[in-house]
Amino acid sequence: MNDRVQRLVAWLTASQVYRSIFRHEYVDSVRNRVTQVTSNVFLHLHPVSIPRSGLKLNFTFCLGGLSFFLFIVETVTGVLLMFYYRPVPDYAYVDMKTLEFAVQFGIVLRNLHRWAAHLMVITVMLHMLRVFLTGSYRPPREFNWVVGVQLLVFTLLLSFTGYLLPWDQLAFWAVTVGTNMAAATPFIGAEGPFHGLLNITPANDARFLLLGDFRVGANALLRFYVLHCVGIPLVAGVLMMVHFWRVRKDGGISRPL
Repeated sequence: MNDRVQRLVAWLTASQVYRSIFRHEYVDSVRNRVTQVTSNVFLHLHPVSIPRSGLKLNFTFCLGGLSFFLFIVETVTGVLLMFYYRPVPDYAYVDMKTLEFAVQFGIVLRNLHRWAAHLMVITVMLHMLRVFLTGSYRPPREFNWVVGVQLLVFTLLLSFTGYLLPWDQLAFWAVTVGTNMAAATPFIGAEGPFHGLLNITPANDARFLLLGDFRVGANALLRFYVLHCVGIPLVAGVLMMVHFWRVRKDGGISRPL
């Protein structure tokens, strides 16, 4: 049996598919360890070596990894939810109720998406707090701190745009209040200070840009759906790749002060 396993492993490691992914054999030497890691797209995400402090759970609490894991959960459950949802006022609320009560395990799917979204906001905020308290924003990591702040903003925007999609009373009035606040934005809000400098009116201010109308309606639902499912996730995904890359290039996980 062992011979068969060894022959199978030898055949797999000699195959073109395996060699196209893993280009170097593993020989227990320092050089080959580095070469194998840096030449493989999957292993290159992790540094060759990390400080002993980086292995301590009570330093990072894995909050960055948990935030990314929850983003993956949101992506998978969100794609599945799209099969049962139509971003039209006549059907949005009905589709949500149909998903809950007519689709097998539909309520589990929706609740996974909902609670993972809440947890993602919490873990991202705790991750930012941990980075601040441990001084991990200091040089040479100051650029990555800015990227992290942007990711926090996009996480909140994901939560806000998704809030309207159930199209119930809570969602309608919450988004109404939120977009009314956008109308008070300086310079670009029709009710904000200095809006006259740019000739901003209710027909071209930040609130109208979000809603596509003067009130929450069909245009707002469609815009929030596109932003929630396509626009913001794509931008957040690019920023995450930059964030992970900079963690690696800035020397890995920061050490305790």
